[in-house]
Amino acid sequence: MVKLLLVAFVVAGIILGTQANEYLDFNVTEIDRIEELEFGFSKYSSNLNPLMVGLTLIRGADSGAVCLDGTLPGYHLHRGHGSGANSWLIQLEGGGWCNNIRTCVYRKTTRRGSSNYMEKQLQFTGILSDKAQENPDFFNWNRVKLRYCDGASFSGDGQNQAAQLQFRGERIWRAAIDDLKANGMRYANQALLSGCSAGGLAAILRCDEFRNLFPGSTKVKCLSDAGLFLDTADVSGGRTIRNLYNGVVELQSVKNNLPRICTNHLDPTSCFFPQNLISQMKTPLFIVNAAYDTWQIQSSIAPTSADPSGFWHDCRLNHGKCTPAQLRFLQGFREQMLRVVKGFSMSRQNGLFINSCFAHCQTERQDTWFADDSPVIRKKAVAIAVGDWYFDRAEVKLVDCPYPCDKSCHNLVFR
Repeated sequence: MVKLLLVAFVVAGIILGTQANEYLDFNVTEIDRIEELEFGFSKYSSNLNPLMVGLTLIRGADSGAVCLDGTLPGYHLHRGHGSGANSWLIQLEGGGWCNNIRTCVYRKTTRRGSSNYMEKQLQFTGILSDKAQENPDFFNWNRVKLRYCDGASFSGDGQNQAAQLQFRGERIWRAAIDDLKANGMRYANQALLSGCSAGGLAAILRCDEFRNLFPGSTKVKCLSDAGLFLDTADVSGGRTIRNLYNGVVELQSVKNNLPRICTNHLDPTSCFFPQNLISQMKTPLFIVNAAYDTWQIQSSIAPTSADPSGFWHDCRLNHGKCTPAQLRFLQGFREQMLRVVKGFSMSRQNGLFINSCFAHCQTERQDTWFADDSPVIRKKAVAIAVGDWYFDRAEVKLVDCPYPCDKSCHNLVFR
């Protein structure tokens, strides 16, 4: 199989301050540029004529369901047909978070904070493709991509009048669901809530609530892709990602919208971490995650703020330049991830696909979802693993051997 080398051009010459929030400004703005390169634009993609789907704005402003800047939120819907006419897949868009006034004000000038900047049409590839040869199990379902413009994984509910910021992710979620139900989702006999990155976290946070939208006769499951963000120390011993999440939770008034099964015994920031939620969820969940998640390596484990000497610079961008000591550190991260999912994986209803790749988000890109050279574990591609699990064709608990054993990876390399 061909190994993908995806080169990302990361902005050079950024000088980072010593204050935590100065680092986090970099964290939440640069993810835009990184994620842009990770969805569906690989030279190995087999999708030469991708489906383009138009944007629908949600007329729910009277309920306060608005983006950070007060504009209407939106989604892209492609109708199902045939055997999939009453089946629904809701994909929650990712794109980082904003944890302070400055980063949220910045997002208002991007599609992550305003529908004024959203693409009017989006490619539907991977799990959203309408072609059976690219998406064998979900190609003819009603497929929705809910756009992300709140900066708190569809979970905030507050505002900052002085900065003219609306933190209404929870209301966007509810307004979108109400709109989709009115457009036929209330008749669903099968449903799958999925998401990538910050959207993958949102899929976990909203999973049991999503299940309760439907009668017991409806088959409902959830899928989180690259959403298993670990509460882990960075290379300096600091808590970069916990500090980020704490800012998001406090600024955007997330506390009251987190699963009660967690907040009744843990602090709100801890309940924004999937590791404290997944084993308590009632709804079947499938986790797709790279054991060496590139976003977590760059922005949580080895951010520049935690590496003032630049020791991790080359390794952070290209795993092929990691020293033996750095690789041992990253193997420790993989081992932590496997410990986190150990109890979760014991439930027969749950599924896993954890491959030993340097990647981030693998379900929406055609080359990593289902193609001739897709990443595989035990000869099973992500699309087949998810389909086997969703339709109960097989129990799926696929965990890869440690790097560098997997030669099917489409590893991301940045410069």
